[in-house]
Amino acid sequence: MELGATPMTAFLILVCLSALLRGEGGGLKLNYYSKSCPRAEEIVKREVVKLYNEHGNTAVSWVRNLFHDCMVESCDASLLLETTDSLISEQSADRSFGMRNFKYVAPIKEALEKECPATVSCADIIALSAREGVVMLGGPFIPMRTGRRDSKESHADVIDKDIPNHNDSISLVLSRFRSIGIDAERTVALLGAHSVGRVHCVNLVGRLYPTVDPTIDPEYAKYLLGRCPSPNPDPEAVLYSRNDRETPMIIDNVYYKNLLHHKGLLKVDQQLVSYPSTAQFVKLMAADNSYFYDQFSKALLLLSENNPLTGNKGEVRKDCRYVNAG
Repeated sequence: MELGATPMTAFLILVCLSALLRGEGGGLKLNYYSKSCPRAEEIVKREVVKLYNEHGNTAVSWVRNLFHDCMVESCDASLLLETTDSLISEQSADRSFGMRNFKYVAPIKEALEKECPATVSCADIIALSAREGVVMLGGPFIPMRTGRRDSKESHADVIDKDIPNHNDSISLVLSRFRSIGIDAERTVALLGAHSVGRVHCVNLVGRLYPTVDPTIDPEYAKYLLGRCPSPNPDPEAVLYSRNDRETPMIIDNVYYKNLLHHKGLLKVDQQLVSYPSTAQFVKLMAADNSYFYDQFSKALLLLSENNPLTGNKGEVRKDCRYVNAG
């Protein structure tokens, strides 16, 4: 047996090692629960649909949960942990401002525990509910691998380092996504999730006061000033603007069309048009919704498989809010 390796073999080994080091879905697979809990994905879908019919805005929350969980260290459901004597919840961080509907994770988990006790992780609930949430919002079905396990600790201390802020420069935002293997094209696609939901005035007033950001379309600026009439909005009040006024509950490429007409809601959105390495993709996605869906699907998959806990790492929480006793 020869000890040497061909250049191609060496290259393939390096690629595999690189993927493992980045945690690209290691240990995850499609239909992971096919034997241990065959109806797991069906149950998640059933519960997500039920919650959507009762509280339509939950679909947006599922997609946002995936982003906030997986951008911080690992796709490990650390986001769902509540503050205790020994742990500070990630939900209390400034970057988590405006997030809600965490309580609706409970009925999904309860249904799974009833079917298959101590089997389906909260991290996989986040991934699968996001997948179903995208569908409920008119987007593409994205096959997701499962087999994630849950963190026993919060990562609240590194949230500011890992999650880009809406007022950050686009170069910084791109570098954050690049660090988990998402390139510029797919970052542009992932930000297309901003085509649904709403943004609180707290996150908008920086573009409106003391003077209006000159990159905002004047008529759109009038609308935003009407929605956010004070430079000091009450964070507890319901003061917000829709991300997309035309199709506010559909994930689609209207978001990119709005950017080309200077109707980006957040600073990070509008910067996509002026930055050389992203502007081309904004134009392509504005022109072709299928292309946007293709890149969005690939980006969401990469995000959902960022450095997951698998095998014997972590645990499967009985209650997504707390680490298991003992």
